[in-house]
Amino acid sequence: MQIHRRSFLRASALAGGGFLIGLYPKSSALAQNPRAGDASLLPSDFVRIAPDGIVTITARNPETGQLSRNMLPMMIADELDVDWKDVRIMQADLDDKYGIQFTGGSTATPNNWDPMRQIGGAARQMLVAAASQTWSVPESECTTASGRVIHKVSGRSLCYGELSSKAATMPVPALKSVKLKDPKDYRIIGTTTRGVDTKDIVTGTPIFSIDVTVPGMLYAVYQKCPVYGGKPISANLDAIKALKGVRHAFMVQSLLVPGKFINFLNDDPGLEPGVAIVAESWWAAKSAREKLEVKWDVGNWGKQDSEDIARRADEISKRPAARTLRKDGDVDAVFQSGDVKVVETAYVFPFIAHAPLEPQNCTAHYRDGKLEVWSSTQTPQNGRQIVSRVLGIPEGNITLHLVRGGGGFGRRLYNDYICEAAWISKTVGAPVKVLWTREDDFAHDYYRAGGFQHLKAALDKNGKLVAWRDHFIGYGEGETFTHTGHLDPNEFPSRFVPNFLMQASVMPLGLKTGALRAPRSNVYAWVFQSFIDELAHAASKDPVQFRLELLSAGPPAGTQGVMNAERMMGVLKLVAEKSGWGKRSLPKCTAMGVAFYFSHRGYFAEVAEVTVWPDKKIKVNKVWVAGDIGSQVINPGAAENLTQGAVVDGMSELLQEITLKNGGVVQANYDEHPLLSMSQTPSIEVHYLRSNNPPTGLGEPALPPILPALCNAVFAGTGERIRTLPITKQGFSFA
Repeated sequence: MQIHRRSFLRASALAGGGFLIGLYPKSSALAQNPRAGDASLLPSDFVRIAPDGIVTITARNPETGQLSRNMLPMMIADELDVDWKDVRIMQADLDDKYGIQFTGGSTATPNNWDPMRQIGGAARQMLVAAASQTWSVPESECTTASGRVIHKVSGRSLCYGELSSKAATMPVPALKSVKLKDPKDYRIIGTTTRGVDTKDIVTGTPIFSIDVTVPGMLYAVYQKCPVYGGKPISANLDAIKALKGVRHAFMVQSLLVPGKFINFLNDDPGLEPGVAIVAESWWAAKSAREKLEVKWDVGNWGKQDSEDIARRADEISKRPAARTLRKDGDVDAVFQSGDVKVVETAYVFPFIAHAPLEPQNCTAHYRDGKLEVWSSTQTPQNGRQIVSRVLGIPEGNITLHLVRGGGGFGRRLYNDYICEAAWISKTVGAPVKVLWTREDDFAHDYYRAGGFQHLKAALDKNGKLVAWRDHFIGYGEGETFTHTGHLDPNEFPSRFVPNFLMQASVMPLGLKTGALRAPRSNVYAWVFQSFIDELAHAASKDPVQFRLELLSAGPPAGTQGVMNAERMMGVLKLVAEKSGWGKRSLPKCTAMGVAFYFSHRGYFAEVAEVTVWPDKKIKVNKVWVAGDIGSQVINPGAAENLTQGAVVDGMSELLQEITLKNGGVVQANYDEHPLLSMSQTPSIEVHYLRSNNPPTGLGEPALPPILPALCNAVFAGTGERIRTLPITKQGFSFA
C-alpha cells in the first residue's frame, strides 16, 4: 500500500496524541493555486506540536551558512509564544506549499518578516480558540506564555500539547488578520540562538550536500571544455571504460536551454556539452579523468585573452561612450568653466570567482520517468524548472531535497551541476553523485564581472562636488550588459551631484558571469568611494566631513529609488564616533580610511585602521562597522557573524582575480585566487543603529564598504592610491 507523506504525518501525529495545526482545511487559496504566494501559506505546513509540548518548525529557505534555518523558525516561535528550548527545526524540501524558497540578495529577512510571524501568530490564535472552547470563556480572557494558554481569572492553564487535538479543528485565520506582538514583548526575536547545525559542523557530522549518499549510488565527474561554449568532438572513451572501477563514459552534446544572447548568460544554461565518466567511487572517476583525452571544438572564444581585453577597453575609453545611462545638468559646461578644480582618473577591476569551500555537487536518481534530487541550490524552484526542460519531464515528477550547502555567495543561484547529475543519472539508469573538483569550480564559475571606470569630477572654490562624469566600460551586446555586470543609473552619487553624467560602452565576452555576494555593489563601492576619497583630499577636507556634506546635498528622504541620506549619515557618524575618527594619535606607518555604501536595502559605513610597512606589507589592525538594517536585529549573534564574515570576504576580494588565456581561465585553485588567512584577519567591531524601518537582510550589505575603506587607509598612510585590483598589481599584500 502506498501512503502519501502528508497523510503519513497526519496519521502519525494523531496516533501519538499530537496534531498538525489545521492540516486539512476545507478550502484554501493555496490548494487552488500552489504558486499564489505567501498570503496562501498554512500554519499546518510549518508548525507541528507533539503531546509533550515539543514544537517542530519547518524552515523553508535553503541554508548555505547564513543561519536562515534558525532565523525563520525564530520568527514563528516568538509569535507562537513557545520557549526556544522546546523548538526543533526541520528543513523543508522544495514544495509549492511553502511559497518562496530562495536564498540570495539578502532577501530572507524582508521576504519572511511578516509571513513567518503571521504563521506563528495564526497557530497561537488557534490554540487560544481551543482553550476558550474547553473552558467556555471568552478568547479575550486567554493569554499565552511558554507553550501554554492561560486563563488568569480562574487560574487555569493548558499546555499546547494538551490542546492539540481540539486546536486542529479550529478555523485557520487569514494570515493578514492575525494580531502580532508588540516588539517590546519579543522573547526570542532579538536574542542570540546557536545555529541548529553548529554542533554537527564542529563534530564533523556529515550534513552537507557533499556528504549525501544513497543506496546503489555511482560517482561521476564531468569534463567540460576549458573555453566557454566549446564542445567535444572525440574522446578516448573505450580506453576510459576499460579502467578499473569505471562503469560508463560518454559524450554529451549541447543541451543548452536557448537564450537571447549566445555569448553570455542571464539565466541557468541547462546542460553544457562535455564528457561524463561514471565509476564505482569518486576516486576511480577522478583518476580515469586524468587519462581522458578529448579533442575540443573551442568555438568562437579560443583566442580570448585578458591583456587583449584591457587594450580594447583602453581604445574604447578614448572614444565617445556608446550610450548614456543618466544625465543631470551639464557636466561639460562645468568642466569648461575654469572656476573649478578637476580630478580625473580610472579604476580597473577584474573578474573574480565565488570559490566556496564546498565545490559544486549534486546527487540525483532518475527512474520510471521521475527524478529525485539532493542539492544545496539557492534557487530550488529555478533548478526544478531547468531540469524539467533539460530532461523533458514535468516539474511535478521532480522531488528536490534541500541539503545544507558549504557556502554559496551566489554561485548556487545557478543550477548547472544539478542538470549534470540529472542527465547522467537518466543516461546510466542509476543514482549518481556528481562532484566537481576545486579546479572545475574555478574553471566553470559564473564570475563577478570585471570592468573599467573612467571618472572625472569637479570641485568648486569651496570644495563642493559640483560635477561628476563616469564612462563605464563593461561587457555585453548592444544595450544589454552581461549578467550582474551592469551599472544602475541610481548608483550613488547619482542625484547627489547637480551635474551628473553616467555613460557606458560594452565589449563582447565569451564567459559566464553572475551574482557574487553583494553583486555590483561589491566593486562599485570600491570605485566610487575611493574616488570620493580622492575628491575629499583634493578639496583639503576631512574624508568623513566631505561625505557628510555630500550626503546633505541629496534629494529628500523617501525619494523613489534613492538611498536615504539621513540613514546613511547616521551610520557614518556612528562609525566615526566608535572608531575615534580624528581623535586618536596613531602609531608610525598607521592610518585610517572610511567608506560607506547602500546595498540590498542595508546602510553600512566602515573604518579600517591599517599599518603599511615600507615593503608594502599591509597589516589591518581593526575594522569598525556601523549598520542600519531597520528596527530589529533578529539573531544578534548570527548578525555579528555575518557582518564579520562580510568584512573578511571583502578583504579577500582585494587579493583575487580571474584572467583569461587562450579562452580559458588561468587560475585553478586558492594559491592563485586566495582567501584571507586567520592570521591576516583583523579585530572587527560591529555596531547597529536601530531605525524605525522594517528589518532588512544582512548577508550582503556589510561587504562593499570594506574594500574602499581599506584602500583609503592605505592612501592616507602612504600617499599611494590603489586604482587597480587586485592590490598585488601595485605591489601591496597583506602581512
